[in-house]
Amino acid sequence: MGLRTYLLLTSLVSIAAILISLFVSYRKMFLTLDELIWLTLVTVGAGILSLIVHLIMTRPIERAIDMISKESQQIAQGDFRGELPLIGPVEFQAMAVHFNEMSRQLNESFQQLRSSEASRRELVANVSHDLRTPLASIQSFVEALQDDLIEDPDTYKRYLSTIRLETQRLSGLINDLFDLSRREAGAESFEPEAYHLDNLIVETLQSHLLQIEDKGIEVEGHIPEGLPPVSIMPNEIKRVVSNLLHNALRHSPEGGKIRIYAQMPKDGFVLVTVEDQGEGIAEEEQVRLFERFYRTDHSRSRASGGSGLGLAITKSIVEIHGGQVGVSSQLGKGSQFWFTVPVVQR
Repeated sequence: MGLRTYLLLTSLVSIAAILISLFVSYRKMFLTLDELIWLTLVTVGAGILSLIVHLIMTRPIERAIDMISKESQQIAQGDFRGELPLIGPVEFQAMAVHFNEMSRQLNESFQQLRSSEASRRELVANVSHDLRTPLASIQSFVEALQDDLIEDPDTYKRYLSTIRLETQRLSGLINDLFDLSRREAGAESFEPEAYHLDNLIVETLQSHLLQIEDKGIEVEGHIPEGLPPVSIMPNEIKRVVSNLLHNALRHSPEGGKIRIYAQMPKDGFVLVTVEDQGEGIAEEEQVRLFERFYRTDHSRSRASGGSGLGLAITKSIVEIHGGQVGVSSQLGKGSQFWFTVPVVQR
C-alpha cells in the first residue's frame, strides 16, 4: 500500500466515523431529520475539501520519498552523482541534507578505495619488475659459473662482484619497502629531541665524502648563525638529508656544485634546501616524484641502483615530524628539494 493511499484511507475512516456518529445521534433522537441531512452534507463537503487539500499537501512528500528511493537505488548501483533537492517539509529537507552528505562521503570513500586498489596493483607490478630484473641477472651469472663457462680469473671475479652488487640491491629494495610499509602503517614510534641542524648536515656530508670526491662535486653549505635547535629524531632527519644529497649527487654532472642551506624559522619551522645543477625535472613529473617507485628516468635510476622508494620514505619521515617536503625544478637548470622541520618550543 502506497503512502498516499494509506493517508487517504485514514481520512475516509475519519469521515465515516463522523457520519456514523451523526446517524446514531439521529436514531437516539438527539438530532432531527433536517439537522441530520444538513450535518451530513456539511461533513461530506468538508471531507471532499479535506481530501483535495490532502492530495495537494502530500504531493511534495510523495515526490521527496520517490526521489530518495531513486537516489538510494543509484547509490546501490555505485552511482553517487545524484543529489536530492530540498523539497517538502522541514524534516524531509533535513533528511535530504543528511542524505546528500552521506552520498558525498560514500563517493569519497569509494574513490579512495579505487585509488588504493590502483596503487596496490601498481605497487605489485613495480615490485615484481624491480625484483625480477636483479634476480634474472643473478640467475644468469650463477648458471654461467656453475656450468664452468668462465675460465678467465678476472671475468670470474667480475661475475662474483656483479652477483654481490645485485644481491645488495635486492636487499636494499626489500629493506626500503619494508621500512616504508611500517611507516605508512604507523608502526614507527615518534620520540623527537632537540638537535642542531649544522651538526646533522656536517655528519651527513662526511658519510658521502667518497661519492662527492669521485665526481669532483663542490659542496657549499650555509647554516645561519643563531639558528635555533629543531625538534626531530636525528637519525630520521639525517636519512632525509642523505636521501636528498644522494639524489643530488646522482643527477649532478661531474665537477658540478651542490648547495645545502637552511633558513631562519618561519611560523615555527626551519626550511632546509638541497640544490643541484642536474638536468632538472619536467613540471608534469614533479607532482609524482614522492610516489613509491616513481622514477623520472627509469633506465638510469635502475642502473644506478635507485629503488624508487627514497623520496617516498623522505616524505613519510618529514610528515611524521609535522613538516612538509617539495621540489622546485626547471629542465636544464637543476632542482631544489626542500623540507621543513619544527623548532624546539621554549
